[in-house]
Amino acid sequence: MPSTVIRSFEYEAARNELTVTFTTERVYVYSLVPPAVADAFRMASSKGAFFNQTIRDKYPYRKAGRKSQGHSPWRTG
Repeated sequence: MPSTVIRSFEYEAARNELTVTFTTERVYVYSLVPPAVADAFRMASSKGAFFNQTIRDKYPYRKAGRKSQGHSPWRTG
């Protein structure tokens, strides 16, 4: 089921960074995210609910701007 909030995301295991692109095209990079959390996010039936309960406000993050081109291997739609 497509998310109404999260457009796509990708996880860089070597850096433990989760990059989330929202439907608003804003992009945030969450640091120190364990691989198990990224895997659970990928498997979650509700990406928005999982994000709000497990990732949002739990990991340090930085705003990375807006995504203009390309796509993530883990699209939600």
